[in-house]
Amino acid sequence: MTDDLDRLKAALRAIPPADPAAKADAIALAMKNFDALQGSPKALRPNPDRQNQAGFLNGVRIMLTSLTSRGFLAATTSAAALSLGLIVVLPTLDQPDMLTIPTVLPEPDASARERQTPPAEQEPAAPAGGIAKTTAPDAGAVVMQEAPLQGLADAAPSRSGAADDAQMRADALASPAPATESYAAEAAQSVSDLEFAPPPLENTEAFSDAPQNALKVTVENPVSTFSIDVDTASYAVVRSSLMNGMLPPPEAVRIEEMVNYFPYAYTAPDTGGDPFESTVTVMQTPWNPGTRLVHIGLQGRLPALADRPALNLVFLIDTSGSMDEPNKLPLLKQSMKLMLAQLRPEDEVAMVAYAGSAGTVLEPTKADDKAKILAALDNLAAGGSTAGAEGLALAYDVAATMGKDGEVSRVLLATDGDFNVGIDDPDGLEAYIAKKRDTGVYLSVLGFGRGNLDDATMQALAQNGNGTAAYIDTLNEARKVLVDQLTGAMFPIANDVKIQVEWNPAAVAEYRLIGYETRALNREDFNNDAVDAGEIGAGHSVTAIYEVTAPGSAALRNDPLRYGDAAVPGDLAELGFLRLRYKMPGEGTSALIETPIKVGGDANDDARFAVAVAGFGQLLTGSVYLNDWGWDEAVDLALGARGDDAFGYRIEAVNLMRMAKALDQQ
Repeated sequence: MTDDLDRLKAALRAIPPADPAAKADAIALAMKNFDALQGSPKALRPNPDRQNQAGFLNGVRIMLTSLTSRGFLAATTSAAALSLGLIVVLPTLDQPDMLTIPTVLPEPDASARERQTPPAEQEPAAPAGGIAKTTAPDAGAVVMQEAPLQGLADAAPSRSGAADDAQMRADALASPAPATESYAAEAAQSVSDLEFAPPPLENTEAFSDAPQNALKVTVENPVSTFSIDVDTASYAVVRSSLMNGMLPPPEAVRIEEMVNYFPYAYTAPDTGGDPFESTVTVMQTPWNPGTRLVHIGLQGRLPALADRPALNLVFLIDTSGSMDEPNKLPLLKQSMKLMLAQLRPEDEVAMVAYAGSAGTVLEPTKADDKAKILAALDNLAAGGSTAGAEGLALAYDVAATMGKDGEVSRVLLATDGDFNVGIDDPDGLEAYIAKKRDTGVYLSVLGFGRGNLDDATMQALAQNGNGTAAYIDTLNEARKVLVDQLTGAMFPIANDVKIQVEWNPAAVAEYRLIGYETRALNREDFNNDAVDAGEIGAGHSVTAIYEVTAPGSAALRNDPLRYGDAAVPGDLAELGFLRLRYKMPGEGTSALIETPIKVGGDANDDARFAVAVAGFGQLLTGSVYLNDWGWDEAVDLALGARGDDAFGYRIEAVNLMRMAKALDQQ
């Protein structure tokens, strides 16, 4: 203990006598630097999470630990008041541009001490650069703060005993500390990012919110007419919501797009006949024993690849500021690159980008010049508002210069749907696109991202532009839409395809069409070739499902009319009559196909799985027609009808049903 006291006395004697002038100079210079840091991003931020620091401060911790060892406890009592009352300003070892100021901190209250308690032995790595270091204080502890000090070179000579001071500090340390690397600037930025991050943008998503199809009484409305739909956007939007832990908004669920998301192996048309074949199946309704489902499947012909015409593609790419998110423009670029690998040398690609204004970033280029196309794609960056209408006009102009007889020209619009400059309402866009479709240029719409997805606008564009709409939320979905289905989706085999069913009142008292709310047509539209309808691509299938109720069934929801016909004679084996109208690409006059709807048919895996997905969609929308049928029944039906699922699409749907069940029970 005597040796310890002797060392302490020697250390205290080594401290030079106070120099009032030097002290005043140092304090003035410290205040000058403190004032300079106020309002600066370099201002010091105390961080209670850092307990052990690298460099010189770690040496200070070692020194303080040795001074509080058991051998020193008796001696420190008499020296504590003197030691804590001193403010000693010393030049920092290995840091000639830093000033070290010991500061005595007051005793914190209990709540502050709890907040300042750092995790045990948590020592983050100190990044290079930065401004300052701050240790987590204990009650009455001395905290060493380092700050950049302007004019230190001028001030240092006025301090007496600087060399002795440095030697004393070096002797007090077990070994010289390495040069310190402060981190406060980066820490301050990290804290700022966490505490002051801007709130998420307002959700401005808009969906085509058409009311669900009502139950119809056959004697009052025996005819049902609608346009076919092969869009798949709604299913991908539903999946995106569920995978993010949310049930989708009911208006985002279009059941026909969910059902038609999946490929089905319906009977293909004969060579040389009509471009598609219809298959009708009548089966028991899973959710209502008193009704039946009429499942209508259309299968398009798939021409040989060698017979495929040349394809002219204009990529119309949204580069507005809203696209500056990982699941938007970056995913868009990756998706386009997947597609390029599938094009043939005779195909051509052009590229138009639009933000505050629109411009051609790639003139029509042969698809085998991939380096040029990829360079143009990689140079795209997001920023500005969304001049969507201007971009559409330019894309159509470019497409008009590319098409030749027998070739297929298509504008491929990739966007989050946020059209905020130019024509920005669905009605105006419908009229604009309706004029442009007469040029023979098709339009497909690919949606990216969530939060401001304008689904209503996308639907208006696709449905009126002789095209289709898809939503791409993953690279796997891009592969499905742009690679697996490229041969069919880009090459139409029939335009303006319409379906009309006349129901037999003797066999069907009530009916309802499941889905297709946004594709409904007036009865007289069926024979009017001027009325636009959907397109079928090569090899595509289309599915529609009706729920029908027989006269006298306990499931009837409407009372018979007092003054209506009590009975309508007819063939009870014929539920109705199916009529199809379509135009061959490039032609203006439609052709007619007629098929009776007979009781029976084989309810195979394709038909039963389509029904399971239709039930899934109705559960998501809260349909009143499902009775006690729920998630478990939907899962069982889909699993039992999974069949050949080469790409895993069907098992994915089953897992989404399970996810929806879990979210619905929260």
